[in-house]
Formats: sequence, C-alpha cells, structure tokens
Amino acid sequence: MTIVKQIGLYLFAAGLFIAGITHFIYDKGYAQMIPDFIPLRLEIVYMSGNTEWLLALLLIFPQSRRAAGIATAIFLVAVLPANIYAAINGIPAPWEENTSMIALWIRPLLQPLLIWWVLAVSK
Repeated sequence: MTIVKQIGLYLFAAGLFIAGITHFIYDKGYAQMIPDFIPLRLEIVYMSGNTEWLLALLLIFPQSRRAAGIATAIFLVAVLPANIYAAINGIPAPWEENTSMIALWIRPLLQPLLIWWVLAVSK
C-alpha cells in the first residue's frame, strides 16, 4: 500500500469514527433527518453510529479491509436518502440550529466522492 493510500485510509477511518461519535452527541439532530413515519428514529441513529465505529475499525485491519470498504460503500448509499431528505426539507445539520441550503446539498452531492474514496483506499 502506498503511503498516500495509507494516509487516505486512516483519514477516512478517523472521519468515519468521529462521525459515529457525533451520532451520540447530536442524536436528536440526526433523528430529525429521518422522516417521522419511520419508527425508532433515535435507535436508528444509535445503530448507525455504532456501525460507523465498527466499519472504521474494520477498515484498519488488512484482513477485513476490502470487505469493510464494500460494506462502508453500501452503508453510505443506505444513509443517502436521509441526507437528501434533510436537504429537501431544510433540516439543519445535527449540531446547528440553522444550516444554509448550499451546505445541506453539499453533503448528498459529496456522497459519491466518499464512496469512491473508501473503495479506492480499501482495495
């Protein structure tokens, strides 16, 4: 693994782990990103935070890296509807009271880049 790829892997894993932490700190903000008709919204937020921790950890180990990369890409596709829902409905970032519409749309538009990134560094 090249040093650039290794740095990219550790940066991605660290970002994913930190994102998992924020799911517990700003749990109610993340729950607002899930439509009201879906039950157990807080539980879903906690499960996704735990999933991000687990995936971040599995990305670090060479034995599980490839499978974790694919699983992370699938996870990022699975949470994309929540990001789109938040952007369409103007739901602020979980840690803010107001978020610009541009910032809200950056998140789902960058999701393909994150998917490419994790797949590239987990090969």
